[in-house]
Amino acid sequence: MKKKLLSLLLASCMVVSLAACGGKTDGGSASTGDGATADGGDATEAATGVATPAWDEYDALIQEIKTTTDFAKRVDLMHQAEDKLMETFAVIPIYYYNDLYMQKANVDGIYANAYGFKYFQAATKTGSSDDKTLFLNLASEPDYLDPALNSSVDGACLAIASFSGLMEYDKDGKTVPAVAAEAPSVSDDGTEWTIKLKETKWSNGDALTANDFVYSWNRAVADETAADYAYMFDVIARGDDDKLAVEAVDDYTLKITLTNPCPYFESLLAFPAYFPVHQASVEAANPNGDAPGAWCQEAGFVSNGPYTCTAWKHDESMTYEKNPNFYDADKVTMDKLQFMLSADDTAIYAAYNNGDLDFIDTVPTDEIQSLKDNKEFHIIDNLGTYYLAFNVKSDLFDGLTEQQANDFRHAICLLIDRDYIVETVGQCEQVLADSYIPEGMSDGNGGMFKNKSYYDATTTDVEQAKELLEGCGYTFTDNGDGTYTPDKTISIPYIINESSGHQAIAECVQSDLAVLGIEMTITSEDWNVFLQDRKDGNYTFAREGWLADFDDPINMLEMFTTESGNNDPQFGR
Repeated sequence: MKKKLLSLLLASCMVVSLAACGGKTDGGSASTGDGATADGGDATEAATGVATPAWDEYDALIQEIKTTTDFAKRVDLMHQAEDKLMETFAVIPIYYYNDLYMQKANVDGIYANAYGFKYFQAATKTGSSDDKTLFLNLASEPDYLDPALNSSVDGACLAIASFSGLMEYDKDGKTVPAVAAEAPSVSDDGTEWTIKLKETKWSNGDALTANDFVYSWNRAVADETAADYAYMFDVIARGDDDKLAVEAVDDYTLKITLTNPCPYFESLLAFPAYFPVHQASVEAANPNGDAPGAWCQEAGFVSNGPYTCTAWKHDESMTYEKNPNFYDADKVTMDKLQFMLSADDTAIYAAYNNGDLDFIDTVPTDEIQSLKDNKEFHIIDNLGTYYLAFNVKSDLFDGLTEQQANDFRHAICLLIDRDYIVETVGQCEQVLADSYIPEGMSDGNGGMFKNKSYYDATTTDVEQAKELLEGCGYTFTDNGDGTYTPDKTISIPYIINESSGHQAIAECVQSDLAVLGIEMTITSEDWNVFLQDRKDGNYTFAREGWLADFDDPINMLEMFTTESGNNDPQFGR
C-alpha cells in the first residue's frame, strides 16, 4: 500500500496502500506515448525511441506464483521475479520502513500493525473534558474513501474506521473474525472457503448479507470500477460468465472457490479492498457507470464500521461519529474521531504541542533527535520499503537500448548515499535497503524470504556509476575535486508529495547525483495529484514507498504486472 509520509521519520503516512505511494507534476521529460506491444511483452521501442523492459516473462512468473501448489517452487519463482524487477533498476530501494507517531500520555488503546493500519475504536482518553473525542492527524485530504478504489495507507486507516470486513487484525497483529461469525471453514484441498456471517446492519439500518460481499467483490474487479487492487482477487476462481466464484448460499453464508490453495487468503479478508460497500448507495450516485467513487465523496455515506463520516470540510477536517448499528458498537469507546487534514508537518506538530491533537504520525525532520527520549514519541516496525522509481517510458531514455536504460538507472542507484539519508533524515535506525522485498518478510513456506543483496547499500560507487553512464554514450571531464562534468546535459525531474522528510531525502539524492554533474530538479505536489501522476506515468523520477498489505512477497511483486493499477513504473505498457 502506498505510503503518504516518510515512515521512518514521518510515521509511514499511516494514512496504507492500501503499498505504497503516487504523484503528479507536468511529468518533466516523461513520455506519454505507448511504447509497448499489444501484448505488453518483448522489449519495445515507442515512436520516441524509448526501449522499455521486456515484461511478458515477469507477468507469466506472477501468474505461475499465484497458481502453483508447490510452495517450495513458489518461493524460487518469487526470487526469480524479484531478480527480474531489480535488473531494470527502475525501482531503487532506499531503506526498509518503520513507523513513527506521537500520542498524548493520557491516551491509550490505539494500536497499529506492520502494514500501517491504525485502529482507534478501542482508544481511551482520561483527564480531559473531551474524553470521548479523539483529535487526530493522519494525512491531508484523502484520495479515496471507497475501499475498492483506495490504495494509500491513510485511506486504509479511514476505511478501517468506517467499514468492516469479514476478518480484521487484533492488537497482536492476528486475523480474527469481524463480520464473520467465526473462523472460515476450509476444505481439505484448501480451495473451498465457507464463511458464516453475523447478522449485522449498514449504518442506515439495512441488513448486511452475504450478497453484499458477492456484489462488492465483483464490483472491485469490474473494468468500469478501474480499481488499483483488482489483481488482489485473482486468487478467486471465475465462472463461465467471468464472475468471481463467490456465492451467497443464504443470507448469512458465503462460499468462495479459490483457483488453488492460498496461504494468505485470510489476510486478504481483512484487507480494505475486500470490505463490502452498500450497493444501493453506489448505484444511485453513479447511474451512468462513469464515476465509481462518487457515492462516498461527501459526508453521510452509508458504511458498516465502528464510525460513520458525519462532516467533511475538504482539505481542512473530517468528523467520524460512533455508528450505533456497528455489530460491536458496545465496545467502541470513543464517540467521535476528529481528523485534521494537513500534510504540513510543522503545523501538525505545533497543533499537537498546543494540545489540539491527541495523535499524529509525522513530525518535522529537525525535531526527531530531540524527541527520542520523549515518552510520547513512538517507533514501531513496519513491513515495507521506501524507494525511488523511474518511469521506464520516459524520454530520458530516448535512444538507449533496453540494457543501456537499465544501466543508466543502475548508475543512479549506485550514486545514492543511503547511510547519510538514514543518519540525517530518517534518524530512527531504519535498515538500509539492498533489495526491494524487505527484511522480515516471510516466504510463504515457513522461512524468511530475503536471501541476497543487489548492491552494497552501505556505500556509493561513483566510478562504477560513471562507467555505466559512459556505456550509455556519455563522456565525463574530471574536475579535479572528486566531481565530474558530462559532455551532454543530464537533467532528471523528480516529484515528491509535500513533507519535510521527502524534501530532505530529495535534496540528499540531488547532491549525490551532482557528483557526476547530473541535474535533478525537485517538484512537490499535492497528495492526490501526486498519486494520479505516478499512476498515469506523468513523471520521470518519483519518490515511492510500499507497505506490505500482508506478509507474503507476492504482494510486493504482483503490483508491477502490466495490468496492475499500482504499476507506477509503467512496465509492459
